[in-house]
Amino acid sequence: MSLIPPEGSGAGKTRLTDLAQQAGVSTATVSRVLNGKVGVASETRQAVLAALDVLGYERPEKLRNRSAGLVGLIVPELTNPVFPAFAQTIESMLSQRGYTPLLCTQSPGGTTEDEYIEMLLDHSIDGIIFVSGLHADTQASRERYDRLLARGIPLVFINGFASDIEAPFVSADDTAAMELSVRHLVSLGHQKIGLATGPDRFITARRKLEGFQDAVQRHLGIEDASPHVATSLFTVEGGQAAGGDLIDSGHTAIVCGSDLMALGVVRAAHQRRLTVPHDLSVVGYDDSPLIAFTDPPLTTVRQPVSAMCHAAISALVALLNGGSAPRSELLFHPELIVRNSTGASPDMRIHAAQRPS
Repeated sequence: MSLIPPEGSGAGKTRLTDLAQQAGVSTATVSRVLNGKVGVASETRQAVLAALDVLGYERPEKLRNRSAGLVGLIVPELTNPVFPAFAQTIESMLSQRGYTPLLCTQSPGGTTEDEYIEMLLDHSIDGIIFVSGLHADTQASRERYDRLLARGIPLVFINGFASDIEAPFVSADDTAAMELSVRHLVSLGHQKIGLATGPDRFITARRKLEGFQDAVQRHLGIEDASPHVATSLFTVEGGQAAGGDLIDSGHTAIVCGSDLMALGVVRAAHQRRLTVPHDLSVVGYDDSPLIAFTDPPLTTVRQPVSAMCHAAISALVALLNGGSAPRSELLFHPELIVRNSTGASPDMRIHAAQRPS
């Protein structure tokens, strides 16, 4: 971090220009913000502060807000790019509201969710947001959350609705995601569509499985989807294993429980000297950052991360301020992002080639 030179110096003018360009405002507005003058809209002020952070300048003492409170943010791990996306968005939104976020990330063999909870309690935490935590695991105890709620600590959960936890939940609609994916593949002529997803003890995986069953029954008349489902871990390796099984059983298209699994399916296809999407169509889930730059760019279902985070923080802030928030689930509709990993089924191409010109 570097300090901003005095405004009167040539270097200071250069820094003001850089900040103005980054924030999309005038140098005069930047100067007013840096000097703590009134009459600047909160959105404009926040843009200038963000420019300071992006360009690596230390905020002047007068611009450092006193924290409104500490909020814990517990995410399962950071290897899946969608979780850093949630974490970054939540941290930014909390900071804009004056709260200090404390990010807790888990990894295999590392600090557990319960250990993080104890650490946050030691820091007199004001509230906690859980992203795809143990609440999403049907085999995990809910007692940890009941104890927190009994202590009056506001909690909000993202993905993995559990009806027996009396707290606000924000989720992407997994059922709608499967409908979007299957309908897209059927429109391309695919009849042999498989699902590669995680263990069904997780609520998100269970909902995707149920949504997939409904979708293939509606569009393909398949009553029992179980022969078309392969479960594994929500990882590249898991997708590779599940995808390999589905490819070997004759599926021409595979819907995946995460973008990482989809990348594993593509790897399984390449191992069998198949090309995507000519021989196999693949649909991911999440629309993680950078997923548009894979080879081929991945067709996927986008979680509305920003809207979900905004809803979660609004609920938490309401609780922190002594208000109320719905003790139910708010579902957000996902969006199908069509790129280059899906194409016409081999059967459709054959029929097109045989059609008289």
